[in-house]
Amino acid sequence: MTTKKVERRIKIKYRIRKNVFGTAERPRLSVFRSNKQIYAQVINDLEGKTLASASSLGLEAMPKIQQAEKVGELVAQKAQEAGVTKGGLKF
Repeated sequence: MTTKKVERRIKIKYRIRKNVFGTAERPRLSVFRSNKQIYAQVINDLEGKTLASASSLGLEAMPKIQQAEKVGELVAQKAQEAGVTKGGLKF
């Protein structure tokens, strides 16, 4: 049984995803933050492919803010290697 809080979060997610999409020129950045780790993906929604991804798994013990910065640098570097040159939000 789902709670009202979970149902509300699901509705918010679908409302946002209805307007935000990624293309080959301007892919979508998806960030997931658990209690212990942070994950980031650069996604082309037209083809349904992940162009680049990075996570804090395997990073040495450091504060969470530094982990997030490192993951951001890694995903940016991998995205550039995959040929992504444009970023930003598109509604």
